Amino acid sequence: MKRKVPSRRAVTRLAAITALPGLLCVIYLLAIRPAALRWGATAEEARSSMPGDDLVSSPSFCATRAITIHGKPQDIWPWLVQVGYGRAGFYGYDLIENLGSNSGIRSAESIRPELQHPKTGDVLPISAVASLIFDSIQPNRYLVWRGTATPPDGSFTWALYPIDENHTRLISRIRLRYHWRDRRLVLDLFTEFADHVAVPRILLGLKGRVEGRPPQSLELEAVEIAVWFLALAEFVAAAILVFRWHRWWRAWLLGLGAALLLIFILYGRASVWIGAAFVGAIFAIGVRLSRVDSE
Repeated sequence: MKRKVPSRRAVTRLAAITALPGLLCVIYLLAIRPAALRWGATAEEARSSMPGDDLVSSPSFCATRAITIHGKPQDIWPWLVQVGYGRAGFYGYDLIENLGSNSGIRSAESIRPELQHPKTGDVLPISAVASLIFDSIQPNRYLVWRGTATPPDGSFTWALYPIDENHTRLISRIRLRYHWRDRRLVLDLFTEFADHVAVPRILLGLKGRVEGRPPQSLELEAVEIAVWFLALAEFVAAAILVFRWHRWWRAWLLGLGAALLLIFILYGRASVWIGAAFVGAIFAIGVRLSRVDSE
């Protein structure tokens, strides 16, 4: 019995779909990652040594992010030291980061006295299934978390540098060594792409609380997250349509557009409504092209 050989057309379409993630990876590595690794930080801040750098040598991932906050270090420290899952939250994407937390879905909007005095060696939950450990703690100066492995495979530093009487730079540095030979690499790769979204949002959320601005509503946050998934769904749908449409290259371009939109709304920090408008536009174009292709 002869084995069925894929047609040339099917091979071409499969090659096109396979090439799309490769193209997106190139865009990410060349255009997105370098800037995301030093979001908000100056070149000098990215080069300078920080507490905790010695915990992880030769990291696979090293990111330095920074933000200027209208406040003194002693104004910022109480908000910073209480961060954590089941503690005060992360001030970021509450619907994701605080899911299942016994402290509630909303990150704290006030300082919690019972969380102000962690000690070196204390466990810091960061999700329902993962934890870090408090390492160095210098009140009003810096806070270092480290991974639970020995030697540590990750370090997370938050440092406060006053720049005048009323403003302080909050600098975050994350150093991770990837587990290239075991299943933990899946979590490492998730961190590779998600960290650029999560940490700037944490910094902005902390800044807003110190400066007295109300956090984004959970309803608006839900819309933002929904826009991410809709853009992803459009990409998946376009990939499937590459094998169904006669003019398959139109579906391929539609998928490319949806993927670029996802990158834009994740890493470009555009308004949620701008992202929603683009998602709607790609959907409308897809419906129109589908009708044309079926004629």
